[in-house]
Amino acid sequence: MIEEWVQALCQALGVPPDDVDVTALLDLARDAAHSIDRTAAPVTTFVVGYAAAQRGGGTEAVGAATTEAAALARNWT
Repeated sequence: MIEEWVQALCQALGVPPDDVDVTALLDLARDAAHSIDRTAAPVTTFVVGYAAAQRGGGTEAVGAATTEAAALARNWT
């Protein structure tokens, strides 16, 4: 189900599907939801995407922003 959704979403928005690491994003959303608040999950993933776009986009920018946000969420007190 999620794979089909990601494929359709990427096609609709002009994003290369191979640039979307679903597992990493779901892990990030989980960390944000459990460490901060449930509502932090969608906002966190949005901000990661925004940050990646500002950094030039692509898999490296998304990966770096995801890693940084996940570390922040896991260490949030």
